[in-house]
Amino acid sequence: MDLFAQSWAALLTAVADVPDEDFERPSGCAGWLVRDLVCHLVIDAQDVLITLATPAGTEPTVNAVTYWRLVGPPTGEDPLDALIPRLAAAYGEPRLLKFHLDDVGSAAGRAARLADPAGLVSTRGEVLTAEDYLSAYVLEWTLHHLDLIAHLPTAARPPAGTLAAARAALEKIAGAAFPAAFSDEDALLTGTGRRAPTDQEKAALGDFAANLPLVLG
Repeated sequence: MDLFAQSWAALLTAVADVPDEDFERPSGCAGWLVRDLVCHLVIDAQDVLITLATPAGTEPTVNAVTYWRLVGPPTGEDPLDALIPRLAAAYGEPRLLKFHLDDVGSAAGRAARLADPAGLVSTRGEVLTAEDYLSAYVLEWTLHHLDLIAHLPTAARPPAGTLAAARAALEKIAGAAFPAAFSDEDALLTGTGRRAPTDQEKAALGDFAANLPLVLG
C-alpha cells in the first residue's frame, strides 16, 4: 500500500513539473505523445476509483502478480488506444489536462489510503484484495513514469524503492530473474520492450531473451 502511494505521488508530481511545451514530445509508449500518456493516466486513475468502489462477495481469483496477463504487441485496433490521442487533443491546453489528472489522481490516492487492505474488490471480471490490486499498480505507475520521462532527461526519475518493487513484480510475472548486472530501470525497459537490449545484454539474458518483450495487459 505504501509503495502504491509512493509511486503514484511521484508520477503525479512528475506530470505537474512537465513544461507545457514538452507535452508535444514523444513518450515511451510507442505512438503516444506525453499528452496522450497523461490522458491515459486520467483514465487509469478513474479505474482505481471505480475498482475500489466495487466490492466483491466471492473469493479472490487473482493476486498482485496474476492480475497481469501477457498479451501480444499492440495492433492499433484497440478502440480505447485509438481514442486516447483524440481525447488528449480535445483538452487543448496542457494545464487543463494537468488539472484533471491532479483532481482525479488526488482522489484515487485518497481512496487508496482509505481502502481496507483485506477488502475484496472486482475489476476486469476478476476478484482480488485491495492490497493486491494496489500492489499490481506499482508496476503500472513505475513503467508509465519511465514512459513519461523517456525524452525528458532532466525530469525526476521514479523512486528507487518502487523501481525495485516493479522489477521484482515483472520477474515474478516472467517466472525468471534478470541478470544482476541489469539496473532496475534497464530490466523494466528491456523486459517490456520499451528499449531493445544491447548485444551485451542479450548475451547476459541468454535463453530468457527469447521470451522478451513481456507485454502486459
